[in-house]
Amino acid sequence: MGKTPVIGIVGMGYAGLPVACLFAQKYPVIGYDMSERRIKDLQKGIDSGHDFDSALLLELQKHNLSLTTDKEELRQCNFYVVVVPTPVDENNKPDLYCVESASEVVGSVIGKGDIVVYESTVYPGVTEEVCVPIIEKISGLQFNEDFFAGYSPERINPGSKEHTIFNTVKITSGSTPEAADTVDYLYSSVLEAGTHKASSIKVAETAKVLENVQRDVNIALMNEVAKIMAAMNVDTNEVINAAATKWNFQPYRPGLVGGHCIGVDPFYLMLRAEQLGVDPKLIRAAREENDSMGKYVADQLIRRMTDKGIKMNKAKILLLGFTFKENCPDVRNTRVIDIYRQLALFTDQITVVDPWADPETVKKEYGIDICNEQDVLQEKYDGVMLCVAHRAFRSLNIKKILANPSVVYDVKGFLRKDEYVDARL
Repeated sequence: MGKTPVIGIVGMGYAGLPVACLFAQKYPVIGYDMSERRIKDLQKGIDSGHDFDSALLLELQKHNLSLTTDKEELRQCNFYVVVVPTPVDENNKPDLYCVESASEVVGSVIGKGDIVVYESTVYPGVTEEVCVPIIEKISGLQFNEDFFAGYSPERINPGSKEHTIFNTVKITSGSTPEAADTVDYLYSSVLEAGTHKASSIKVAETAKVLENVQRDVNIALMNEVAKIMAAMNVDTNEVINAAATKWNFQPYRPGLVGGHCIGVDPFYLMLRAEQLGVDPKLIRAAREENDSMGKYVADQLIRRMTDKGIKMNKAKILLLGFTFKENCPDVRNTRVIDIYRQLALFTDQITVVDPWADPETVKKEYGIDICNEQDVLQEKYDGVMLCVAHRAFRSLNIKKILANPSVVYDVKGFLRKDEYVDARL
């Protein structure tokens, strides 16, 4: 690069913040986000995702990290990293609005010799075929002559203290051999686990979607097996534990597949496949299987309650957990909503408790009220379903809140398998 690196992070969400903190260990970093609330919170040391503590955020801001909503401050940078959401729309088609808008921001401030790296999950080809032309048009600069690009897929695991950005291998790539070397050097200089330099941007883009497509397909297999085992009245988790005694068996578990990675990324690869005339039958079937699981487990609960003589139109049901995964506040693309909506066809007395979910966000996005645990303990429930394996639920005295008769259904295989658990997925 020839210059002292000044890193500009475009997007300071759950994935952008860790990248900013990573580079701020060694280099000057300017973190940009359009949300004034998000930037003001971070300036105070408050991370709504609970992944970074206040002391670390405040300490980094004393030295290398500055945060802003003014894109003009990014002009000081010569190495840009774009980390913005890439969701799907209501028809499950990739929505590139945020990554296109971020490219416009970069195009308005990028200078000659600068490099822009994308971390947002995309289908193969988006970086060079969609994002780079936007930068060229706005900046007036020529790609691979005046500025360069790279791709290094985000590998953030929200809520995990074990697998963090600091100790996870990072894939890197660049639009020229020299750019690839620079991108790889900068990431490897701040990563404990090192990097893997891909031969091209498309290889890096595809590797990212493949990571989550593989998991989606394997979980779909386990979900299908779980349905078969339920019909046989056999415990799926016991079967998996037995099979896992063989060295080459991978113990994927059945469950709900939501969030902004596994439940979304396959649609990006499917779109690209269809554009190229390839029918992604297996990937599509896996998505359909996993998207069916919310309705399936709700129907299983209803059947078991009905078998015990519980009248569903008067039944009180408690759902434990609403976020898309355990010990994480993120409710984006949570599949617990599918359970709720299916149960709501039979009863209007459904209570949801989640110590991690923000009630205001859930109300705004889904129209559902989140209750606190103390309110829950005052009631008796005909049906209880453990939807999300939050640590906090381990100490909940479920027996105390059960009516007689009642049904307890454990979607995650998380609760103690004793007399009060009637069924597991």
